[in-house]
Parts: sequence; C-alpha cells; structure tokens
Amino acid sequence: MPVNPAVRDYLLTRRSVGPAFLKEPGPNADELATMLTIATRVPDHGKLTPWRLVIIAGDDRRAAGDALAAIAAANNPALDEQGLDIERNRFLPMPLTIGIISSPKPSEKAPEMEQLLSAGNVAFNLVHAAHALGFAATWITRWFTFDDAAASMLGALPGERFVGFVHIGTPAIVPEDRPRPDLASVVTRWRAPGAGWLTPR
Repeated sequence: MPVNPAVRDYLLTRRSVGPAFLKEPGPNADELATMLTIATRVPDHGKLTPWRLVIIAGDDRRAAGDALAAIAAANNPALDEQGLDIERNRFLPMPLTIGIISSPKPSEKAPEMEQLLSAGNVAFNLVHAAHALGFAATWITRWFTFDDAAASMLGALPGERFVGFVHIGTPAIVPEDRPRPDLASVVTRWRAPGAGWLTPR
C-alpha cells in the first residue's frame, strides 16, 4: 500500500479533548452513521461481534445523569448536592456520548480476553472516527463503568460490561500534547534463549 501522509500525521498528533471542552454542534445523523461504521471495523476473531454500542444524546443526556445521581446517592448517602450535580452532568455539555459494551459470545476460537480487546478497539476506532469527521472525542471510564446497577441502567445486560464511554463534540480548545513514553523504556526485542534482551538502538 502507498504511504498515506495524512493518516500518518494524524496518528502522530491525535490528542483527546476533555469532556468539558466538547461543545455543540455534534454530528448529524449521516455523520453519526459514518462514525459507527468506522468504529465497528475492528479485529473480531471468529466474526462474533462481541460488543454493542449505546447512544446517549439529546434530552436523554440529562435523564441519564439524573439516574446516575440517584444510584450514586444510594451508594453513598453522605454525597452532598455538589457531588450529586457532578453526576447529573456526566453527559453534559458534550452533545453525544456513546457507551461501548463488551458482549462476549461462547467460542472455542476466541477467548474472552480477545473479545474484550475487540470491544476496546471499537472504542478507540470511534475516537478516530470522530476526529476524522472534524470533531473531537475522549474515551473515559468512570465509576459507572464498573458499577453493576449503573451499567444495567445504561444498557448493559447480564454477562456484559462497559469498556468505557466515548464523548464526542466540537472542540472548544486546541489541547497541548502530553509527555509520551520514551520508546527505549517500553520496547524490547525478543532474542533466542540465551541471547538476552536488547532494547532498541
């Protein structure tokens, strides 16, 4: 395949934009359909489709936040009004949030870990799709990703779990890059037994 400088440069510079800086407008119906199509083009050993997506948009953003606040209050009766407001606004102001659910299927070919990784790929592909269409996004896990009652309220079925939520909108800032790991500290080269480990040079 030929070199694609635009894709290369995008991947070298992509940066998440925090939820507070994702504003209106969000994607329209056609743009959303394109994003979802891109998101679901991922490695999927056995063609199991071991994931689902849940869209939270419009007035449902506030309703979902109110439901989260009620669960948070039940979990922590000492939670004050400020804390409850944080939960009520979990899906605001960003115009669109998509929850990605790992939905593993029985398989002799694909262990559950592979299926979970496939769901993670959906989440990250969705981030790329949002940026490709001129928006910005961030992939976040909060307490409600791991809380059974909250996950159920947001659409997870028995045996499923969220791998996170991708918030999407128009960026209100240009984020600065953050420090990235030095490759020599995270990459090794496998050598035949007895030859030892070598870091890249």
